[in-house]
Amino acid sequence: MSIWNSKSKILITCAKGIPPYLQAEIRAANLPVLAQLEAAVETEGTLIDAMALNLGIRTGQRVLYRIESFRARNVDDLYRCLSRMPWEEWLYDKGYLTVTSAVNNPTIRDNRFANVRCKDAIVDRMQQNYGRRPDSGPDRSKTVIHLYWKGSEASVYFDTSGESLSKRNYRKIPLLAPMQESLAAAIVMATPWSGYGAFINPMCGSGTLAIEAAMMALEKAPGLLRTNFGFMHIKGFPLSEWQNLRGKARESTKKSIPGKIIATDISEEAVAAAEQNARTAGVESHIAFGVCNYDHTSVPERGGVIVINPPYGERLGDLNNLGETYRGVGDFFKQKGRGYRGYVFTGNLDLAKKIGLKTRRRIPFYNGEIECRLLEYELYEGSRKIKNAKEDTGSHVR
Repeated sequence: MSIWNSKSKILITCAKGIPPYLQAEIRAANLPVLAQLEAAVETEGTLIDAMALNLGIRTGQRVLYRIESFRARNVDDLYRCLSRMPWEEWLYDKGYLTVTSAVNNPTIRDNRFANVRCKDAIVDRMQQNYGRRPDSGPDRSKTVIHLYWKGSEASVYFDTSGESLSKRNYRKIPLLAPMQESLAAAIVMATPWSGYGAFINPMCGSGTLAIEAAMMALEKAPGLLRTNFGFMHIKGFPLSEWQNLRGKARESTKKSIPGKIIATDISEEAVAAAEQNARTAGVESHIAFGVCNYDHTSVPERGGVIVINPPYGERLGDLNNLGETYRGVGDFFKQKGRGYRGYVFTGNLDLAKKIGLKTRRRIPFYNGEIECRLLEYELYEGSRKIKNAKEDTGSHVR
């Protein structure tokens, strides 16, 4: 049986805090959830399923298809087990491969040594069968093999993504300290936004949150702009099947959003970058951009969500000035946010106290190594007549 039609475990990695949202995406793709880990979710499927996941998953980083698992006490065992695998059936003799790893074995002091021995086993096997060794190095643009080795248990995977899925290829102008696209998608999923009402994004920076909100409302596959994935460099890559998946994804993309997305920033440079990024993503016509201070952002009366990602003092801004900013965000919510859910994404909970409003939820996320919270504020008053359609159905991840 071809490896393309063989079912195996698939591990989709993500940032900490994101697995519940990734799990919901996997279930929506009609695949089982076998395990939820701290920074990954395990499912099961074929390499064809892995292609579809690379195209459609918003919150994941890498889709790892398990080739084989085995016991290895040391690098000699590792080399021996790997060299027995039929790499010639999967790799091109004139190809290029790189090896990545996550290793916790008492005989290994440096992961790079495990990577080298893994690579040696593969290319030596290819040398025996073809009389030549594939090129190898750090470039992730071709075949990527991932080794997971903990204690004496080892698994080897095809990294079917290659480059991280966070790299959607629309953010040509990232500006300073940009938010990863996969994190932005998870933040949007944590709100009731579904394309109805309004999505307001003051302090939009390079526009990542607004762009992800637009792509989600349009049901536009996040991988459509990518022209290269790791699975394309595995022997037998079914190009026609891939073209069919892309064609269906394009056809299922909605033409319009019933609600309204507004993104503003005080920086003209930031708004110009956000507009360019939205143009590249194909969603510029669905976002109203503006240059203004956050508290001058237009907020329609129909209700919806307001999502603000202010600086939090780790890499940007002065803490004293930021205190005033956070107080101002609280005032902005109270004055303009009636009928909305307000959200502040921050890595500084001391600054967040200055907002001066009671949080409804404090949702943990990580921005790189920084532990953050998405703080939710319920800003309804009176009879609460305005509610978002997605919230009414209870369909967003809690």
